[in-house]
Amino acid sequence: MPDAADYIRRHIRTVPDWPLPGVQFRDITPLLSNPRVFRVLIDQFVHRYFDQKPTAIAGLDARGFIIGSVLAYELNIGFVPIRKKGKLPFSTVEESYELEYGSATVEIHSDAVKPGERIVLIDDLIATGGTMLAGARLLQRLGAEIIEGAAIVDLPELGGSAKLRAAGLALFTLVDFEGH
Repeated sequence: MPDAADYIRRHIRTVPDWPLPGVQFRDITPLLSNPRVFRVLIDQFVHRYFDQKPTAIAGLDARGFIIGSVLAYELNIGFVPIRKKGKLPFSTVEESYELEYGSATVEIHSDAVKPGERIVLIDDLIATGGTMLAGARLLQRLGAEIIEGAAIVDLPELGGSAKLRAAGLALFTLVDFEGH
């Protein structure tokens, strides 16, 4: 499909002033609820990563789980969840990062990946880049090679994609939106 990105973009709803005044929330639920669009979305990632031979997909809590687990299934590889602190039952490694107001922590099981594994790290959207950068650091601490960070949406004006690239993370996104 030559206009796959545009097709996907048309199925992402913009919700003004949510969760705060001035924020334009990019809602992917219409994309997920339409099986044809969801298939086009997943196929874009499958075609991108099939020949790169990842050993697993790591997904960021929570919408990265939706895309990442389906992509892992399609590629016949494992899925690794990177969760918000306190959600994993086994021994974990954690990474904190700064938010606009405060900080947050993500964690991964300490045995989730082995050194040398080739991982695609995925989320639904890149805004400030903090969550993806923290996830990348976790994977690197466990010895994984990150093929690329991936997301459906990039909000380049918030600086996250530039921050991730400056940190040395290769990045792939399907659609960009202006503003927040």
